[in-house]
Amino acid sequence: MKKILFPTDFSTVAHNAFVHALAFAKLIHGELILLHSYEWPIMDSQFAIQNYKVVYDSIEFGNLEQFKEEVPKLRQLAKENNFEHIKMSHILMDGDLMYTIKEVIQKEPIDFVVMGTSGASGWKELFLGTNTGEAIANLSVPVLSIPESAIYSKIETIGFTTRFREKDKIALTRVLKIAKLAGAQVKCLYVQTEDSDNTSKTYLEWEAYFKNEPVQFFIIPSEEVKQTIEDFITHQNIDILTMLTYKRNFFEWMFTTSITEKMSYHCAIPILAMQE
Repeated sequence: MKKILFPTDFSTVAHNAFVHALAFAKLIHGELILLHSYEWPIMDSQFAIQNYKVVYDSIEFGNLEQFKEEVPKLRQLAKENNFEHIKMSHILMDGDLMYTIKEVIQKEPIDFVVMGTSGASGWKELFLGTNTGEAIANLSVPVLSIPESAIYSKIETIGFTTRFREKDKIALTRVLKIAKLAGAQVKCLYVQTEDSDNTSKTYLEWEAYFKNEPVQFFIIPSEEVKQTIEDFITHQNIDILTMLTYKRNFFEWMFTTSITEKMSYHCAIPILAMQE
């Protein structure tokens, strides 16, 4: 059974992402491991030593009580969305978010991480300025990010951005497995810029390789990569976008300029980032 790690702070953003995580677990026949982490405060060196334990015990107790209160709410949320059959376990850990996520991944055979993201005005912030962005850049497993405004719906069309590298072929094969479970189709996008080093021969080879799969290929000449991806999502009714992270500087290159309000609106869909 696939294992999905779901970090939560019990916020409304996390609750929304929780529904997506449950649906994803049902889709891939997986189970959820819910993680709540908390950090110890930094205390002044003049603080009385005998009071340290009192403060730490109080913080630990407070987080434990919150955890005990919130977990039943999550189970009720699962029940309300007809996901009560999804197997769930819970972890409460001290430490910053990324540290605790990495610790769990080292100890458990985690297949995916699902995280909610908020406060992002565009893709630049999503990938570079949030905990989710840090997870995408640093974790060794695929990360499914759920924007706070993304409303769960059945997955019918999965978008996949490619550069027609061999590693993309492996990633696309993995995406197609998910698509088949969902009964969805995959629409594969390549934005052909002036610097593109691929040829028509490459495109034909890929089409032949995946000829028996539910996938369409779109080769769009453009120098406006971000705008082209946005238009592709909108015009092709993409429900979830999947992409390889390559290196972090790939995202820094893609999202160094400000993102328009239109793009922020249309990109409120889940994004599955897979490490190369």
